Amino acid sequence: MSELITAGLVDLDLSASTAGTKEAATRSLAERMRALGRVTDLEGFLADVAAREARMPTGLDGGIGIPHCRSAHVTEPTLAFGRASAGIDFGAPDGPADLIFLIAAPAGADSDHLTILSALARQLMDAGFTGALRAAESVEAVAALLRGDAPPARERVRADGDAAAEGATAAGAPNPVRLPDGAGTPAAVGAGERARSSAVAEPTPSAAADASRRQPLRIVAVTSCPTGIAHTYMAAEALRQAALDAGVELVVETQGSAGFTRLDPAVVAAADGVIFAHDVEVRERARFAGKPTVDVGVKAGVNRPAELIAEVCELAAAAGAPVARPAAPMDAGAGVGDGFGTRLRTWLMTGVSYMVPFVAAGGLLIALAFAVGGYQVNKAPSVADHFLWTESASWAALFFQTGGAAFAFLVPVLAGYIAYGMADRPGLVPGFVGGSIALTVNAGFLGGLIAGLLAGAAVLGVRRVTVPPVLRGIMPVVVIPLLSSAVVGFLMFLVVGKPVAALQKALTDWLGGLSGTNAVVLGAVLGLMMCFDLGGPLNKCAYTFAVGGLADPNAGSLKVMAAVMAAGMVPPLAMALATAVRGRLFTRAERENGKAAWVLGASFITEGAIPFAAADPLRVIPSAMAGGAVTGALSMAFGCTLRAPHGGAFVVPLIGQPLLYLVAIAAGTGVGAALVVLLKGLRRPEPETETEAPASVVAA
Repeated sequence: MSELITAGLVDLDLSASTAGTKEAATRSLAERMRALGRVTDLEGFLADVAAREARMPTGLDGGIGIPHCRSAHVTEPTLAFGRASAGIDFGAPDGPADLIFLIAAPAGADSDHLTILSALARQLMDAGFTGALRAAESVEAVAALLRGDAPPARERVRADGDAAAEGATAAGAPNPVRLPDGAGTPAAVGAGERARSSAVAEPTPSAAADASRRQPLRIVAVTSCPTGIAHTYMAAEALRQAALDAGVELVVETQGSAGFTRLDPAVVAAADGVIFAHDVEVRERARFAGKPTVDVGVKAGVNRPAELIAEVCELAAAAGAPVARPAAPMDAGAGVGDGFGTRLRTWLMTGVSYMVPFVAAGGLLIALAFAVGGYQVNKAPSVADHFLWTESASWAALFFQTGGAAFAFLVPVLAGYIAYGMADRPGLVPGFVGGSIALTVNAGFLGGLIAGLLAGAAVLGVRRVTVPPVLRGIMPVVVIPLLSSAVVGFLMFLVVGKPVAALQKALTDWLGGLSGTNAVVLGAVLGLMMCFDLGGPLNKCAYTFAVGGLADPNAGSLKVMAAVMAAGMVPPLAMALATAVRGRLFTRAERENGKAAWVLGASFITEGAIPFAAADPLRVIPSAMAGGAVTGALSMAFGCTLRAPHGGAFVVPLIGQPLLYLVAIAAGTGVGAALVVLLKGLRRPEPETETEAPASVVAA
């Protein structure tokens, strides 16, 4: 197993080798990783880091920046460190960072190395450790300090008590604030962790009884972040320190990349309150049902742990007071201060993300049915009553009816998981019920969206009702689904169902009557939306609008579906063409990605352009949008239609006006490629030199 960090991965004057931006700093450190063979594709790795950074800034209070990601372009877990005297802005509330840690973990990294990385993240909460990093005078000293070869003096003194502390901690206890046995922990990372962790180790039944007499409140916490490497463990350590200061007993479960060990059920049962500091869904959340809960993003756990401890103590003291901020379980990157618009978008995208697999499976089955049996297959009898193994029409009918069954779930799944995003599992039942009612009253996709929001709101409203402790256990299983389903049923059948159905019919009729300039403008707008964020919320909004029209297809909705899919194919195809005709404007990694982009674009995978956009967004995204707008407008002008919601070039035989459809895609691809080549040509030439790490950069 190679060393996590060496002297060649340390830069004590990062400000001098960068332009003072976090992108430049990350690239400089990543180039050191590549020079040592730890990273195979520099641009691909940087795109993964940028994608992680886009979800949530990685700057922390105390002058720390900790960009990190899990990437297929990393060969082994690696840490690179840079010290920037001028400071670099990583989005921390207290200003620029002077200590920069770039953590790279393989997509399938071994748990021991990931545990070491996680322990390092916790160690960064120690002012003595960061002070030693600021005072170190050589790259060798910093590397030794980070490896644990030369721990700070304060750690060496503290390590004298490690043996006793180790005996005080139960073997295998679910104490994520220390490394598991056998992890090969470096001294600087592990020294003192075991001694400190004994304060939060899992209590035995007798110890729990003693603790209850000593401590008035017992809190459990769960921390997690999208990569499960840094913020997960830093939040755990910050909460641990805040709990010690407040005189509160705390046990933390970290759900990180190295897996997680469940809290003992007895510890959870005895807890007076719960803190969720997370940016991804809490696993097995039902274990904590009925307890006073503070639910926040993981950064809140790092930046303001004392406030969270105080808040959960207040809730626990109120003996069942409602949670002040129930946060969406899929609220990746959402913070406590996010406005309603941000959370609304997240809830809607949660529903769409769960719906898309049904769209893909059902749509491709229906497309296959049309290809095998023609459009008349929709009139075939049920295959349960009539099926001949040797008859292609029977197979076509089977595909069509199976795809139709999948499509029947679209609106209920959309509504159910919007409610789930708002209110967790109790929202599923009223959400699915509301979605089913939307279909019953012909309210379509709009009805599903509204039903999901109503269901989530109903669940959150019921949760605000104070109930006796004896009833808390049945609230999420019986009471909340029962009451919220009744409320949603009343509202959907008697209040909003019919008006929404009328609006849905008006929208369908408008799509059916689209022609001329109106159709072209709509096609251009949808093309812009599909290419703006390359698979993000706006892209999904346009795609959902198109798929919704297939539930009640007419000439207009089929044109919209064709325009949306054509525009979504343009960004990767345009980048592929640009790398082919003017390769010298792109890095070696981008040229390799360009080869794959041909297939991704042809398959209607818009995300194939993300590596290009992450590396050069100001040139790539406007070019892709221009190409998408041209394709969308031409597709609508040519009257192209499509009955399948996915498939790309593989469903061209099912497209109305297929040759003109290909012309529209080719035109948009050409426009996008020409613009990106033009814009890149205006900047400094030969970007290849930017990706090659000169020897002086990696000299120890």
